[in-house]
Amino acid sequence: MAGKAQSRAVARQILAAFEAAGAVEVMPDILQPAEALLDLYGEDIRARAYVTADPLQGEMMLRPDFTVPVVQAHMAEGAEPARYAYMGEVFRRQDHRGTARVAEYFQAGYEVFDRTDPDAADAEVFALFATVLKPLDLVATIGDIGLLRAAVEGLDTLPARKAALARHIWRPKRFHQLLQRYAGLSAVPESRAALLSGAVQSDAPWIGLRAPAEMAARIETLKADAECAPIGADDVARLDALFALRCTADRAPAMLADLGIAALAPAIARLEKRLSALDAKGIDLTALAFEASHGRATMEYYDGFVFSFEAADPALPPVASGGRYDALTRVLGGGREIPAVGGVIRPGLVADLGGLS
Repeated sequence: MAGKAQSRAVARQILAAFEAAGAVEVMPDILQPAEALLDLYGEDIRARAYVTADPLQGEMMLRPDFTVPVVQAHMAEGAEPARYAYMGEVFRRQDHRGTARVAEYFQAGYEVFDRTDPDAADAEVFALFATVLKPLDLVATIGDIGLLRAAVEGLDTLPARKAALARHIWRPKRFHQLLQRYAGLSAVPESRAALLSGAVQSDAPWIGLRAPAEMAARIETLKADAECAPIGADDVARLDALFALRCTADRAPAMLADLGIAALAPAIARLEKRLSALDAKGIDLTALAFEASHGRATMEYYDGFVFSFEAADPALPPVASGGRYDALTRVLGGGREIPAVGGVIRPGLVADLGGLS
């Protein structure tokens, strides 16, 4: 396993390539305010980050990634268009003893904020990463979270159901549990059935942070859900087929169109434009893998194009990953937003695999 000095040396090589592509180096603080990260990820982030407290600044986290602080800084004071690069340590807690993944490692990254042509920017980032990593002969895969979001939005069901499914796209197990329930394929929990039937009565004093009105509104939402017709079996089958779709990138638009999901048409058109931009950058689409569900379990703030470069050893994490995160700029921009795409490389893994020269 590469040591810090070796990882840092490779990170500097990658940073130099990113700067040569037009990026300006930035260096966010190692200690980051926890508030924005908790707002984005919820309490789940505590299981993966190192949390501490500062007597003046409040709850803080050791930097779990660079993208969030880079977006915050750009939305506060960045000019447009902008290209940033960075390198440094990130910190991630590991759940299991004996895992091959380390808790502290280097990242080098490249981020693009540009309104001109988002699909061309997607191709720019991917092609740059492919060029930098070419000596390693990695397997590249692309996907598009936007396709999944469009399919969910096109369902003929309650807005609340669609919102819940969209919220859990990045949690595959929870998503499919919800889909089964909304399709009437799983039983309603006994506790919920009792609540909706009015069988649950209590004279206990009201406690907790939720007001009685909030609880009543939640019960009305559950009643509306219970009275709604189930999502059709054909729609469930088409969603399952979409989420399972794997092919080479050149075949993806036609195979997606064959699924018969009308709501996908705009997302397929954008995919075709992105693929044309990748082709213009010299990317061989017949050798590039496409997976409709790529990035669902690991790339939580991406909402469009996603990609990764992986080694042959399945025990290793991706050597590089990235994607488009337009919605993140809106969340962190206080109402302002800008199309944004970027990615990160793990220099330590690059060193372990033989380096770039």
